[in-house]
Amino acid sequence: MIEKKIIVNLQQGLHARPAAQLVSRVTLFNSDISIGKNGKFVNAKSIMGVMSLVIAKGEEVTLTANGIDEQEAIAFLEQFLLEERG
Repeated sequence: MIEKKIIVNLQQGLHARPAAQLVSRVTLFNSDISIGKNGKFVNAKSIMGVMSLVIAKGEEVTLTANGIDEQEAIAFLEQFLLEERG
């Protein structure tokens, strides 16, 4: 299992469009993947779960992945959440 903390750099945070993009890509990984904020963790493959965290730019999140492609999953999540998107 891999766990990594990062600061989200998405311009508008993880609102509807980037959340949907993230979930659609994360579902391609076989690993169990979670994203958490302030001690609350949700399945990163669930759009409702991800949106329920209300993640804004500059907030710290914890990413976890457990499975055969966990390293690739964490690398993708980190890159996605650190990009400056409009």
